[in-house]
Amino acid sequence: MDLFPGAGVNVTVAGDGGSLGPSFVGLELLNRLKPLFLLLYAVLVVVACVGNSLLVLLISTTKKLHNTTNFLIGNLAASDLVMCLLCVPLTVSYAFERRGWLFGVFMCHFVTLMQAASVFVSVLSLTAIAVDRYVVVIYPVHRRIRPRSCAYVVVLIWLLSLAISAPASLHTRYLDLNRTGHDMIVCEEFWNDLERLRLLYSCSVLLLFYMLPLCTVSISYCAIGRHLRKRRVPGAAVCGQERWSSRKRKTFRRLTISILAFALCWMPLQTVNLIRDIDLDFTIMGKRYTNVIQICCHLVAMSSACYNPFIYASLHHKLRLRITCTMGLVNQDNI
Repeated sequence: MDLFPGAGVNVTVAGDGGSLGPSFVGLELLNRLKPLFLLLYAVLVVVACVGNSLLVLLISTTKKLHNTTNFLIGNLAASDLVMCLLCVPLTVSYAFERRGWLFGVFMCHFVTLMQAASVFVSVLSLTAIAVDRYVVVIYPVHRRIRPRSCAYVVVLIWLLSLAISAPASLHTRYLDLNRTGHDMIVCEEFWNDLERLRLLYSCSVLLLFYMLPLCTVSISYCAIGRHLRKRRVPGAAVCGQERWSSRKRKTFRRLTISILAFALCWMPLQTVNLIRDIDLDFTIMGKRYTNVIQICCHLVAMSSACYNPFIYASLHHKLRLRITCTMGLVNQDNI
């Protein structure tokens, strides 16, 4: 099952009785490391689910946090939550379960669709946040997008992400090999004689929904950083100007860290995916280590869902206080 359309974690599962024939080169090493990987995935899912759930809950229930940037941050947290609750456990089960896919035909297609869509939602949300911060910093006196309009943006992001993810789901096949004498069910992308189209789709997705958005975000934040160094708010006193600049620089730094975390976490998996699409004969990556490399890169990519709650909690003083209050560390009356 591909995590990213056209080029994802596509781990070959163990076959009949768990025996490893010549076609399962590399699974012995993967199975040897299975306890370690399962522990790391369990920690990742728990941390990401708790952190992102708190972030979504607090943003949705706290009126003081209802603004465009926070709604987009909440959308980013929601996509990470969908990934960790729905996609990661099932994908990991498929990677290590000797009988293959155990969750039926519908979930085979649905999980393929949602795990790709959630990644696209994250990328587009980060891009939208960058554009919003650019407008706020460069044009501070302009009226910001209303919450209702922001809801339309969020819906558009999800619809676009689902549409771009659809080809991967449409080319996913659920194959029950029990009829052929193998105790295995496969849920994989099969493009049959359309491998060139698959490669074109994979490269287009990589360019348009990874490289291009991150370049856009980088240019936007470079412009913001340059502007903050020389910005003077019209009519503001010197002390007020310093407070404004300090606050904006703090926001800018946190958002930059978020972008870098996402880009660096996903870069290894995107690189491996591209290599796999090009290197069909495993001349670059040997068969023995391919599965382990993919799982390691997938784990690093999924870890990006853990960082955002901490990054954005450090960005908002009230949000940080409410999180600690929710965890019972601060009295509610002190907020």
